Amino acid sequence: HVQLVESGGGPVQPGGSLRLSCADSRAHSETNVMAWFRQSPGKEREGVAAIVTLGGTTYYDDSVTGRFTISQDNAKNTLYLQMDSLKPEDTAMYYCAASPFASGSALIPAMYNRWGQGTQVTVS
Repeated sequence: HVQLVESGGGPVQPGGSLRLSCADSRAHSETNVMAWFRQSPGKEREGVAAIVTLGGTTYYDDSVTGRFTISQDNAKNTLYLQMDSLKPEDTAMYYCAASPFASGSALIPAMYNRWGQGTQVTVS
């Protein structure tokens, strides 16, 4: 059954904003880090932002620092990605992911064992 469900994607003009959400049906006690990744056609999946579920430490890719904000609502088991000042190069399928690991690089896909289905963001 699907555990991570993303929503909030869609078309947006350059300079605009979107907020992605990811609802997790599994208890957060089994997850140490949650993250957003994105993938464009012909490109590898890349880490955008990550957050440690206990404590809230965040990590960002340089390409989105200052424009994107990752956050979580543990009471609702929901992860968010606020995306501002969007650029055409932000166009991609965006995926939510969860990792049980407490160490390692937070923006590497291999660290994550649960993935959502993705939500498309198109900036044009």
